[in-house]
Amino acid sequence: MRTTTVAIAAVVLSGGLLAGQEQKPVPKDSVRVSIPGCTKGYIFTAGRRTVDEPGSVSIPEGTHIRMNGPKKLIAELKAQEGSMIEITGVMKRGQYLPGGVGVGGGVRVSPGSGFPGGSSGSPVAGQVGIDLEGWRPVDGRCPSR
Repeated sequence: MRTTTVAIAAVVLSGGLLAGQEQKPVPKDSVRVSIPGCTKGYIFTAGRRTVDEPGSVSIPEGTHIRMNGPKKLIAELKAQEGSMIEITGVMKRGQYLPGGVGVGGGVRVSPGSGFPGGSSGSPVAGQVGIDLEGWRPVDGRCPSR
């Protein structure tokens, strides 16, 4: 009887683990992405894509992305600062496309905000964001400042 109980418990627990690994459905206005780069606090800086680590979208190198996610996941990423990683998460469609005109060296020129003083009043207005789902280490180095 004890063996049967243990076997049933093992099946129930393993089923729970498998269900926990399923990915959440992506809303229609969003897309799941994988991006190589480096973290510093809550900011992720997109790195250079390589042939063997291409990522899933074409985000220009040096693009800063605000990370949102569970505290435990953010803490794991903070421990990886200085190491190249690839994050996976959900972003709104089209928000990762750069606006304006590229003038070189990662510099883009775009129209002003239309507000007096050039600010919309929010420090994160217009900032690209990602809802994190996971990460993994990748080969490469983060640039030192």
